[in-house]
Amino acid sequence: MNETPASRALAAATVSLLIAVGCVALFLPPLNQRVIDSVLALVAVGCSLASALIVHAVFLGIAARRMGRSVAGWVALSVLLFPVGSAAALIVLSWLGDEAATPEPAAHHG
Repeated sequence: MNETPASRALAAATVSLLIAVGCVALFLPPLNQRVIDSVLALVAVGCSLASALIVHAVFLGIAARRMGRSVAGWVALSVLLFPVGSAAALIVLSWLGDEAATPEPAAHHG
């Protein structure tokens, strides 16, 4: 697969989504008690989550723009339906990018 500017942005968006999901997981049992008991851990995980979500939205928007797609639409899908919408946006944008990069076979007329 050829690495394009859009695919690099999608890769960065994927990594930031994984970090955000990891932060959300720290708020779920059985890990939540350790986070909630420590103010420092709570602030650190909360700031990490916020930062990862912002970075994810930025890179998803960059990828959409580089692919000639609606930035607002893709970012809205990602943010409003987090985390499923984020994963869906990444999958669909990646699929659309792969489809656009694959040359179509020439039609045979005969």
